[in-house]
Amino acid sequence: MSWKKIVLFVVLADFVAVAAWAAAKVGVPGLFAGMFESPAAILGTVDLTIALGLVCAWMIRDARARGTSALPYVLLTPLLGSAAPLLYLLRRPEAAADPVLETAVTSRAQAG
Repeated sequence: MSWKKIVLFVVLADFVAVAAWAAAKVGVPGLFAGMFESPAAILGTVDLTIALGLVCAWMIRDARARGTSALPYVLLTPLLGSAAPLLYLLRRPEAAADPVLETAVTSRAQAG
């Protein structure tokens, strides 16, 4: 296992531990109710929704480039939050390079 996968696994394990602790303290319904208790919580919820939407768009593009499907992870993202994209990163095949990164490197090389 590469050091990157080890780091991802540690981050995922920590996230799951914090989520389990929070669910134990307030219950799963309490987690969702807390997302709308104050203007700050609403802002955090909207920001997280936008960020996870962008991550889902990247997962779909990355999975297509690697000849696989991101659908299970995209469907799990609203339920599991960041855990689903972290699982995707842990399980994705290493065959193809990131098309977004390739484009940026190629553009930079041509401009340089």
